[in-house]
Formats: sequence, structure tokens, C-alpha cells
Amino acid sequence: MRFRFILFLLLIVSCAPGLKTLNQKKSYNSTGFAYLYNDFDFKEKIIKGKMNNSKMQISHQNLKIGTLLKIINPKNKKSIVLKNTKRIRYPEFYKILITQPVLDELNLNKELPVLEIIEIKKNKSFIAEKAKVFNEEKKIPSNAPVTSVKISNISKNKVTKSNNSKDLIFIHIASFYSKDTAEFLGQRIINEIEEFDSKKLKIKQIKNKETQVISGPYISINLLKNDYIKLKNFGFEELDILINE
Repeated sequence: MRFRFILFLLLIVSCAPGLKTLNQKKSYNSTGFAYLYNDFDFKEKIIKGKMNNSKMQISHQNLKIGTLLKIINPKNKKSIVLKNTKRIRYPEFYKILITQPVLDELNLNKELPVLEIIEIKKNKSFIAEKAKVFNEEKKIPSNAPVTSVKISNISKNKVTKSNNSKDLIFIHIASFYSKDTAEFLGQRIINEIEEFDSKKLKIKQIKNKETQVISGPYISINLLKNDYIKLKNFGFEELDILINE
């Protein structure tokens, strides 16, 4: 009888919803949209935790508390390093939850808060006691870790500068060595995802070494969000955002 009770308890725990912890063997690296914290969304339970909007705080719901993250604004190359202070659940479309002072420090566009997130290993580049580092850089490190997706994303393209007044946004779905494999995946997306606009899907070859599957361009978060969610539901675990490709 006791064994049955323990088995039943284990089943309940295993089925309970919780935050997913990402694999820590490989440094986390991703590009996407930030969710700007506000008390109204906390009260409405859109955000499942409270932050201090007068302080520089960040929350990544799938990384361990205490993880050092370098957050970069790809538009102006401003960066900041902060500890992941909490694991707060927020809408999955967004990559990270930030407070207003973080947005201000990086000069992020509130309407289009695209940023790059790189996990910093404490024994490599930064001392653990220095939880906050503010600096401006001319270049994003060339040895930034590779971003992984469910279907063989083997490489990550650098964000390039543009003089356009309006940014064009793309979803970086996956990268392959083989163009045939990229085209095969593109055809699967068109055939199997309902109402996915085939005109947005592009196969882009990079210097004969890499073939990207991307979707776009989009000129606003709302236009991008529907396709992003469709692709996530299709099975991709990580999707990156590219600007002005």
C-alpha cells in the first residue's frame, strides 16, 4: 500500500507543470525579443513573478538563478552583464524578462526590443563577484557560442548594420551544410504548417559554407509573432531573430 502511494506521488510530481532548465553543458546563446516588466502584467498573472522596476534586473525562465548573462543591443552594440536573479514565467515568445533600467541602459527600442543573450562562464571571462559590468563594445565577440535548434542549427550569422530607417526582421529557423537539406526542411514547413505564407520562407546560402532557412521580412512584433508560434509548435526548440538580413 505504501509503495502504491509513493508511485502515485511520483506521477503527480512528474506531471506538474514547471519551468524547463536548459542544458548547461553548452553556453546559452540566442537572439530575440525582450519582455519589459510591468506591475500590471504581474497583477494580471501574465508574468508569474514580481520584479523591482527601479533596479537593473533580468529573468530567464529556463536558466539557473545566478547564471551570468551578457545582453547586447545589436543595433548599437551596447552591452550589459547581469545575473539571472529570478526564474519567472513569462510568455514563451519572448527570450528574457527585463526591467526598465536595463532597457534604458542599452537604449533598446521599446517597440522592437531585439537583443542578443550570451551566457558567460564564470571561469572564463568574468569574475563571479562582479555581477554587474557596464560597457560599450564595437564588436560582438567572434567566438560567441553556437545557438542550437531542434533541427541541426550548426551556425549563427552575425547581425549587420543598416542605415534603413525601418528595421526588417527575420526568423532564423535553421542552418545546414547541405542546401538540399535546407530546401527539404523548407518544403516540409510549407506543406505541413497550416496557413504559413510560403512567400516569406527563404533559403539563403552564406559563402558556400552554410545554408540558412529563414522567414521574413517582418516589420513589427505582431506580424512576426504568429509565424514564430507556428514554427515553435511545429517542433523547433530555439529560434533566433535576425535584423536587416
